[in-house]
Amino acid sequence: MVDPYERSAEYLDLMMAGTWQALAPALTGLLREVRAEAGPMVDLGAGTGRGVAAICAALPDGGAVLAVEPSAAMRAVLLARVHDTPELRSRVTVLPEDAAHVALPDGLRAIVALNMLGHLPPAERRTLWVSAAQRPAPGGALIVNVTPPVRPEHVPRTRMATATVGTLHYEGWASAEPSGDDEVTWRMEYRVLRDGLPLSEVTVDYRWWVASESELAEEAAENGLVMRPAGEPGLGLQLLTRQGE
Repeated sequence: MVDPYERSAEYLDLMMAGTWQALAPALTGLLREVRAEAGPMVDLGAGTGRGVAAICAALPDGGAVLAVEPSAAMRAVLLARVHDTPELRSRVTVLPEDAAHVALPDGLRAIVALNMLGHLPPAERRTLWVSAAQRPAPGGALIVNVTPPVRPEHVPRTRMATATVGTLHYEGWASAEPSGDDEVTWRMEYRVLRDGLPLSEVTVDYRWWVASESELAEEAAENGLVMRPAGEPGLGLQLLTRQGE
């Protein structure tokens, strides 16, 4: 399987830092609302580990965290972050699996799947709903986020993030085009500049499956899950729990 992050992983932690400034405290707040008081937590599509750090900060009781990340390039950053942080190193296990195939234990306190739903084709997304319904402990939850676009449509080229490290300036640009009945193809461009002049550029295309909140809620309900918006509206966070819990 082609790794969409093989050529861009070196930039992603920098480019996502600003997003996580808002996302991390929101995730922390939601995790503290989860009624299950014990059990391991799972971060699906853990990326470079910013979510893992937020999970451990939210629930500092020593509970285990399974960080699931299929990209070897992203795992390199994730594993370095975990190893260099003592409170993470003792709690976090990094698994080189994907969301559709990882074997999760029962009795989970929470499953976190942020910025990754679009990577899952509809059949694999439904597998996630099944896991979320079967694996959590009583009172456990699944936390996802829904980001635009929610239907196949053109997304104009936009500068998403910038960062400066030493004498170099980094930029991330994104655009998307419809590429199927329920998907778009994102084009991500990462530019490195010195004194305002281009030094290097990497362009990566990847598929992204789209669905609206109502469509996702309907899929989840088929597996006995109730989905409700949570946190600031602009973050697109959704909390899923089993019906009656």
